[in-house]
Amino acid sequence: MDTERHRTYVSPLEGRYASREMRELFSAQRKHSTWRRLWLALAQCQKELGLGITDEQLRQMAQHLDDVDFARADQYERKLRHDVMAHIHAFGDVAPAARAIIHLGATSQYVNDNADLIIMREAMGLLAGYLANIIDALAGFAQRHRELPCLAFTHFQAAQLTTVGKRAALWAADFIRDLDDIEYRLERLEFRGVKGTTGTQASFLALFGGDHEKCRRLDRMVAHQMGFERVCCVTGQTYSRKVDAEIAQALAGIGASVHKFANDIRLLAHRKEIEEPFEKEQVGSSAMAYKRNPMRCERATALARFLMDLSASPLHTAAEQWLERTLDDSANKRLAMSEAFLTADAVLRIVLNVAQGLVVYPATIQAGVMAELPFMATENVLMAAVQAGGDRQDLHERIRVHSQAAAEQVKAFGRPNDLLDRLKNDAAFDVVDIDALLDPRAFVGRAPEQVDEFIAEEVAPVRKRYAHLLGQTGEVNV
Repeated sequence: MDTERHRTYVSPLEGRYASREMRELFSAQRKHSTWRRLWLALAQCQKELGLGITDEQLRQMAQHLDDVDFARADQYERKLRHDVMAHIHAFGDVAPAARAIIHLGATSQYVNDNADLIIMREAMGLLAGYLANIIDALAGFAQRHRELPCLAFTHFQAAQLTTVGKRAALWAADFIRDLDDIEYRLERLEFRGVKGTTGTQASFLALFGGDHEKCRRLDRMVAHQMGFERVCCVTGQTYSRKVDAEIAQALAGIGASVHKFANDIRLLAHRKEIEEPFEKEQVGSSAMAYKRNPMRCERATALARFLMDLSASPLHTAAEQWLERTLDDSANKRLAMSEAFLTADAVLRIVLNVAQGLVVYPATIQAGVMAELPFMATENVLMAAVQAGGDRQDLHERIRVHSQAAAEQVKAFGRPNDLLDRLKNDAAFDVVDIDALLDPRAFVGRAPEQVDEFIAEEVAPVRKRYAHLLGQTGEVNV
């Protein structure tokens, strides 16, 4: 047991919420092994373009891409006060033949920025897979319950009926927008490339004896080798921090969708209509043993708020970059971007878990519908009575009076809604078969058909694009 770990602060994102896959992406190992791959790619492309780099130098570098000696690098950093130079020295120690050409012509942001872009690209791909599985799960739920009438709510007051499936389609539609945003960011993501100290490529122009075309080719060759089709045309010392701000906004959008979904489930759980999964031995309350608190959704909303708030920091950083670069982006970026991705990972895993295990209580839903349906049916009753020859204005007034009286019985005395009985006992409505007008399915409009259309037009393409990733399960750590 690692007792030291329990004596120092550990971020809950690391120890409690985020997945191992996302934590590994933002680990020191992934970061610095990516640095070494970038240094190797730079040297390989420089050799191909005619610089005097040997096969032995490349071979030694390729042999030591992952065996990062962090203790040695830490020693160097304490002496040099520069993390990139520390890792250059540590890499040179295990690849001595290559020491002289590691990082040739590059600035620190060659490895810092490009590695961040590579890691964020992988992280967005991971989130896209979660989103696709959430959309798939919610669409399946929507299809199964496409015809189940339920109360809709505006202002959290009972409104015209919808269906359980249609409401789930609304949740899925928000997550489709998030997936579209992530896919757009991935499609537009550019490699910083090989730009030198202030982005002018002056150092590389000198290395290639003033050959501009070789500088252009080097930029694109390294980008292609690292898996990027697009490369920034112009940069300062760093890629524009607007990129981070835009990605953070996309992650904040995920937070908003998660918050909306989880809050809705919390409200429905209060009404005992729909609940999140509840395991056999799960404890709802330490004191009140009967309780089934919506703890997963509550956790999701808590983390979603944190995620949305994080988006402001990269935006401020983008705004505060002086001229070609200032270092006050670095510490902020290390925190804001990594925590945003870890938090997005955590909330999506919770949502996937909930979406795959939603529990529906049709009888409770039906009871809620029937308690409110008499009020909703009054317009249908009015129209039927008018068509049978009644006076619309007179009938409207009678319904108004009866409705107010029935509402008073419900609100003031806690009695059942007796509006239907009042209308049946009013001779003005004798010509109307009131019971025939009370089928809840007659009040949901095109909700079932909208679910079908949504799945065919919006969900099916997602399922097709992510067929290879579907089938993931949402696991909640604790």
